Amino acid sequence: VPAPKRGEIVRQIGDALRQKIKLLGSLVSLEMGKIFVEGVGEVQEYVDVCDYAVGLSRMIGGPVLPSERPRHVLIEQWNPVGLVGIITAFNFPVAVYGWNSAIAMICGNVCLWKGAPTTSLISIAVTKIIAKVLEDNGMPGAICSLVCGGADIGRAMAKDERTDLLSFTGSTKVGKQVALMVQERFGRSLLELGGNNAIIVFDDADLNLVIPSALFAAVGTAGQRCTTARRLVSKCAYAQVRIGDPWDSDTLYGPLHTKEAVKMYLDAVEQAKQQGGSVVYGGKVINRPGNYVEPTIVTGLPHNAPIVHTETFAPVLYVLKFKEEEEVFAWNNEVKQGLSSSIFTKDLGRIFRWLGPKGSDCGIVNVNIPTSGAEIGGAFGGEKHTGGGRESGSDSWKLYMRRST
Repeated sequence: VPAPKRGEIVRQIGDALRQKIKLLGSLVSLEMGKIFVEGVGEVQEYVDVCDYAVGLSRMIGGPVLPSERPRHVLIEQWNPVGLVGIITAFNFPVAVYGWNSAIAMICGNVCLWKGAPTTSLISIAVTKIIAKVLEDNGMPGAICSLVCGGADIGRAMAKDERTDLLSFTGSTKVGKQVALMVQERFGRSLLELGGNNAIIVFDDADLNLVIPSALFAAVGTAGQRCTTARRLVSKCAYAQVRIGDPWDSDTLYGPLHTKEAVKMYLDAVEQAKQQGGSVVYGGKVINRPGNYVEPTIVTGLPHNAPIVHTETFAPVLYVLKFKEEEEVFAWNNEVKQGLSSSIFTKDLGRIFRWLGPKGSDCGIVNVNIPTSGAEIGGAFGGEKHTGGGRESGSDSWKLYMRRST
């Protein structure tokens, strides 16, 4: 099937998702626990990346290069890799599959998706919508297949030589195991792993920008984003956060995803105290039905405290004080992960130093906006223990194809 025709099918998938966006957003909210507007926003990301992929389907090109041999020419041709295995995490049960599948499909691949075991309903709903569009176009619905299950299914996908590319989104610990299994058979992997993201606030920052940005980056999705701000280097305080039912339009902050997440939260707060930190806000489980915990601020820890260097998938924010630019840039870079980072400043020279070779070592480098969120036109991903993968925009489509010269 020619690439522009594949793009037309992906366009129809985007339209089909658009028609059911509120229903799907409600299901994300119900099953994952994020607030309704975030659930809808996540489905919108899939719709947006479908739009992006449609344009890309007419733009996949390789250069024609001069040959040193007379009457010869060099061509770089991009071809599909074949089967793309996609393993996604509970915190973005729709968008991450969308980034992968829309691009993989216009590149000419077929997809095998394993969603998180705790968000299987939304995985099934999305797969049914895609399968109908494929079948309406005379294609097998199995071009985008789904399998539900746990770690045993993930291991099988990683070890199977028929999986030409394995895209894995999840923890650094599991990602390392996946990478080793895939590499053992000389397969190809795309890894989107953990983040331990800092917002750096300089004394010339606009606090009208800083406070809402830091607040949402830290408590959005109840701290369960890989781009959540976990280290705030400034003197900010929390405003009042509206906690409640994620389906309630007044709610900003819903429950954690599982009881295990609540335990991780409590363990992190306890470790922070043991390592010399002071809990200045939150730190407790909320006495109500569901996995609700208080958004938490901890001060007084050194920048290199073990807990500060740990990604806890919960709304715990460590506030650190610094004196010099060079010092704080080093603090940003000293954690194992390298996903997202932000500075707030009006100093143009500092902004360019932050973006340059001695600035942030993260895959996403922000100025005067929060660490959380992404734009589908840019490549999403990070360095170091974040895995080095890139999804969605820019030239990340090349990861879903093989090059023939």
